[in-house]
Amino acid sequence: MNTKLKITTVGNSAGIVLPKELLERMRVTKGDSLYATETPDGIELRAFDEEFAEDMAVAERVMRENRDLLRKLAE
Repeated sequence: MNTKLKITTVGNSAGIVLPKELLERMRVTKGDSLYATETPDGIELRAFDEEFAEDMAVAERVMRENRDLLRKLAE
């Protein structure tokens, strides 16, 4: 599915309007939160999942604290 989205002004910020069909496919409604993740292909938006957010926070902490070890393992 490819959907062109336009960036618009929302107060002093910028925002995008998500079409109803896209919201239905993502299983979100007005007031829900989305989680943005940077991927090699761009930014991925998904419905916010508290458990996923906690897991990501732990993973980021582990990667930060063990950067040298992870670099060696990658070799």
